[in-house]
This record gives sequence, structure tokens and C-alpha cells, in this order.
Amino acid sequence: MAHTKAQKTVKGNRDSRSKRLGVKVFGNEEVKPGNIIIRQRGTKVHPGPGTLLGRDFTIMALIKGRVEFYKKLGASYVKVV
Repeated sequence: MAHTKAQKTVKGNRDSRSKRLGVKVFGNEEVKPGNIIIRQRGTKVHPGPGTLLGRDFTIMALIKGRVEFYKKLGASYVKVV
């Protein structure tokens, strides 16, 4: 027999909200300084020229330009040109 009581919120019956991670600006799109390009946990994508890695691993644009993704020695990078 189940022992879950019929109450409003049962302790332990909650889940955290999703963090909305992922690519926010895709390749060949225009960005301005300060625009967020990628939100991530860890460096799945590394910052290249014209970008900045925040302390929560968010990659932001430092200059105005277009976003480009590329691979170098097996690692993924993003740059603004």
C-alpha cells in the first residue's frame, strides 16, 4: 500500500527548474559586445578571438561582428570576426 498522503506539496516531490543552457547565437549571426553566445556547464566549447569566458563558463562577445564556430585539435571553439 502506498504511503503518500493527500496533501498540497509532499516533501521531496519537487524538481529543480531547467537552467536554459545551450547556444544562444548560432554561426554567421551578428553580435554586439556583451551578447551571450553560449551558456554551458564546463568548457564544451572554448572561447576564441573576440570572445570572453565568464566564471560560469558563459561565452560572451567582446567585439561587434559575426559568430563563427571551428574545431582545432579536436576541440570546439567559437570566435567573433
